[in-house]
Amino acid sequence: MVLAAGQHAGPQSTAALEELCHTYWYPLYAYVRRRGYGKEDAEDLVQAFFARFLEKNYLAGLDAERGRFRAFLLASLKHFLINEWKKAQRQKRGGGELPLSLDWQTADTKFQVAATNEPSPDKAFDREWALALLAKVIERLQKECEAEGKGKVFEQLKTFLMAGKGESAQSEVAKVLDMEEGAVRVAIHRLRKRYRVLLRDEIVQTLADESMVDEELRALFGAFA
Repeated sequence: MVLAAGQHAGPQSTAALEELCHTYWYPLYAYVRRRGYGKEDAEDLVQAFFARFLEKNYLAGLDAERGRFRAFLLASLKHFLINEWKKAQRQKRGGGELPLSLDWQTADTKFQVAATNEPSPDKAFDREWALALLAKVIERLQKECEAEGKGKVFEQLKTFLMAGKGESAQSEVAKVLDMEEGAVRVAIHRLRKRYRVLLRDEIVQTLADESMVDEELRALFGAFA
């Protein structure tokens, strides 16, 4: 919806674009920091980029990148850093209205933790995008479980979405939830199955062509290698 909007973006595509930007803004911040900018400069740059991105018709360009919103957004940021920022007057800190409400304090804390791995700026962007994607999927799955009255079950089982949890851990969870171990195994299987469905769905929302989802999965999780 977003990438097809082009020059004629409407309310739906604008809302979808803002939602995607709000979900995936932190990878841009990590990229800018990896380019050598300090905390405050990176905040100003990302803030100014989003102000320009949301106000101007960035969706009309960069045709080669339009298949993937991830690549499109990064290419737009690179273009902004090289050309636009040289011409733009920096918005005074604390002045004006932010295009998006962003948690800068948490962002810097996350960056300091991740900085120990020292990836390249582009690799850092892909890794943080993948992490943001997973966080979004977990959030959606949690809301679904809570809507079904299974919030407590989700809190106990969500760790099984990641590898490394064995039968001993399942036994402990069964006691906490007062469930049979067999029922816990079934619940974990269903949760993982739904997780995979939501993961693919979330990725599809950032692609112009659904057939690219497997390729995008490989690209994203290759960033963890």
